[in-house]
Amino acid sequence: MILGLDPLFSGHVGLVVVLIVVVKAALTLGICLVATMLMIWFERKIVSDLQNRIGPNRAGPWGILQTLADGLKVILKEDLIPDKADRLVFRLAPILTMVPAFITFGLIPLGGDFSNGNGGAVTMFGHTTFLQLANPDAGVLVILAMSSIAVYGVMLAGWSSGSKYPLLGSVRASAQMVSYEAALGLSVLAVVLVSGSATKGGLGTLTTNGIVNAQAPWGWNLWVTGLIPFMIFSVAATAELNRPPFDLVEAEQELVGSFQTEYSGFRFAIFYLAEFLNCVTMGAIIVTLFLGGPAGPVLFGPGWIWGFLWFFLKLVAILYAFVWTRASVPRVRYDQLMDLGWKVLIPLSLGWLLLLVAIRVGSDLGWNPFATIAVSAVVMASCYGLLVQAMKVSRRNRELEGVID
Repeated sequence: MILGLDPLFSGHVGLVVVLIVVVKAALTLGICLVATMLMIWFERKIVSDLQNRIGPNRAGPWGILQTLADGLKVILKEDLIPDKADRLVFRLAPILTMVPAFITFGLIPLGGDFSNGNGGAVTMFGHTTFLQLANPDAGVLVILAMSSIAVYGVMLAGWSSGSKYPLLGSVRASAQMVSYEAALGLSVLAVVLVSGSATKGGLGTLTTNGIVNAQAPWGWNLWVTGLIPFMIFSVAATAELNRPPFDLVEAEQELVGSFQTEYSGFRFAIFYLAEFLNCVTMGAIIVTLFLGGPAGPVLFGPGWIWGFLWFFLKLVAILYAFVWTRASVPRVRYDQLMDLGWKVLIPLSLGWLLLLVAIRVGSDLGWNPFATIAVSAVVMASCYGLLVQAMKVSRRNRELEGVID
């Protein structure tokens, strides 16, 4: 089921097909590792430029090998395990934070020519295949499932350390990740809805390749969904990644490093690499869902090469936005973080999804589009007003209870 929608498996599965899959898996793993190293260097360089500093400039040209030097150094560090730790879970937790990112990256279309109507498929050694490791028929659901599994790695890391401070940090991190998972999922549903309307018959698609194909060449979900789901997904993704201004899990002013306080050596490096790998993977997901993925104009030459180029340029733009946000936006308080997730993003994403559904139903039934949007907007505004009043009443009741106590 995982690989079944790839045209590579439409005929006889022989040795050549197996070798192609092995090569694609090796290339995907290599791209992930190299992209993670370059992302660390990229972030350090951009932040240093924004802060009028030099940044890494010793190891390799422009300091591009600094990450490799740091990795070799941390491998030689002593690997400590606390006496009261659950040793098996303590060793397993870092892997649970990195493996979901690798699996998710394998579902992303990295290239291909989507302008000729063949869905970005290319011919390789006499076989037709997609330039992605896997294209499951429920690819979007697999992506959401992998992002949920990453929460277990964080929670188990803090619990298995046998210390109170990592446990408190893991609880705080898990609450943050779970809170923003709902808004992230609702914005993805908006993408699936409009991608379905663009496909034949309007039946919809959950495959990443189908979502990219529905956006080719310029029908990006960025503006088809009305920009709001893109903004919600970007904010929720930043919170999911524990990046500034939502890096309350391991804030610099605290004396401990949250759920990874007791980790050292190579296991600490895995957490560090997983953070940046998740950043690259989430950027690739944003490019796939909202910016058309590899889809773009073919100016000359083979189209699949231009697919790689457009995907790379879009991904660099998203990653630069992540780094720019980190360097310029101050950290929020934890109560502000939770209020933004539960009181703003989730109601807004749900309301916008219902608005898109109303427009879709109205289009199918022949309703007046302006009347549909106007009535939907009035209903959304009324519901939001009721939500605000309910929150005010709840806050007033809590204040009265505090006075009585």
